[in-house]
Amino acid sequence: MRRDEREITDPQEIEKIIQAGKVMYLALSSDDVPFVVPVFYAWDGEAFYFHSARSGTKINILKKNNKVSFAISLDHGVVEDEKICDFEARHRTVIGFGEAEFIEDMQEKSAVLDRIVAGFTDQKFEYPQANLKATLVTRINVLSIKGKSHGL
Repeated sequence: MRRDEREITDPQEIEKIIQAGKVMYLALSSDDVPFVVPVFYAWDGEAFYFHSARSGTKINILKKNNKVSFAISLDHGVVEDEKICDFEARHRTVIGFGEAEFIEDMQEKSAVLDRIVAGFTDQKFEYPQANLKATLVTRINVLSIKGKSHGL
């Protein structure tokens, strides 16, 4: 990180950002072409999880290259200034690298889906077996993670 004073090193602060976020931006690459996609996520303290259809661009890329980068950012507005070139964004962000792996175990898939849903509602759901089979759950094993804060 270029600006050391903006780095968040406290694991509890990084955890707060992860818990407060709803959407993670997942960066993938295949054949030297970058691809970024937003996903809802769950976090277990060591890995991120997201769900998707069993096919599509992100899945095709992950099957070729499981290396990913991710970002979760909480937007806190803009720091205005008299000079337009001195405007800045207020934010707290978590950025990291990881490796993706697909989860096929039905119980684990169901538990991950429960965690993702819990980020949006207190309701409990049962997943129809056909839907569970049609859903792919992906784990992002975190290799490195950093936090950054600016303008707060």
